[in-house]
Amino acid sequence: MTASRIEARFAALGKARRKGLVAFVTAGDPDLRTSMAILKGLPAAGADVIELGMPFTDPMADGPSIQASSLRALKAGQTMVKTLAMVREFRSGDEATPIVLMGYYNPVYSYGNERFLADAKEAGVDGLIIVDLPPEEDDELCLPALAVGLSFIRLATPTTDARRLPAVLANTSGFVYYVSIAGITGTRAPDVARVGEAVARIKLKTPLPVAVGFGVRTADQAEAIAGAADAVVVGSALVDAIAGAASEDRDPVAAALDLVGELAAGVRRARC
Repeated sequence: MTASRIEARFAALGKARRKGLVAFVTAGDPDLRTSMAILKGLPAAGADVIELGMPFTDPMADGPSIQASSLRALKAGQTMVKTLAMVREFRSGDEATPIVLMGYYNPVYSYGNERFLADAKEAGVDGLIIVDLPPEEDDELCLPALAVGLSFIRLATPTTDARRLPAVLANTSGFVYYVSIAGITGTRAPDVARVGEAVARIKLKTPLPVAVGFGVRTADQAEAIAGAADAVVVGSALVDAIAGAASEDRDPVAAALDLVGELAAGVRRARC
């Protein structure tokens, strides 16, 4: 079987003996045109994998920054159709960079599961992170996603104990997303030592790469976390950079991509 873009990217990172940067942005934030420019610029700025947030009115696992980005996008008219169209346009110029759609089940359910999976696959999506669908509901979306060739990426957290971990890993593919703090996104800095212990525990149970997110905001933090993980996920810091630039009449595209460049440099300093 041909390797997925996610598998190919992590294999390439391993061959290059370096860690990856996963960049999260919300689709349509602050508006469709600006968001599209940011999305297209992320790979050259240093993003190895892109998480594209599907805007939702009630993102309960996210902190104020990503909540606000969802509301900005929805106010600007972002829809699931437009989000998938963004992926399609991105793919017209980039066939290599993995894109993972991240968000909540309600927008997917409202769109229609079968229609969503077919359209996502056709657009060039590589994987899904649906934070409010637990393993007990795998028949709902996870298994159908795997059947059409979309990775279903599960979150493990500091409260995922030894009894729970096998269920979390059972149908996970692409990579495992380890949430470095107990809480919502963008609110606290992660404890590097504890993250390292958790990643090591997960790696005893799965050959999948482990990406670590929640709370990483600076290049130094990215470097420290990359020392313990296969990739570092940054989201809140990016959407804050976009919002801050927009509110100060600066260029949100440049603000986001400059920060990605700084974070990527930090990740690349980490030793394998």
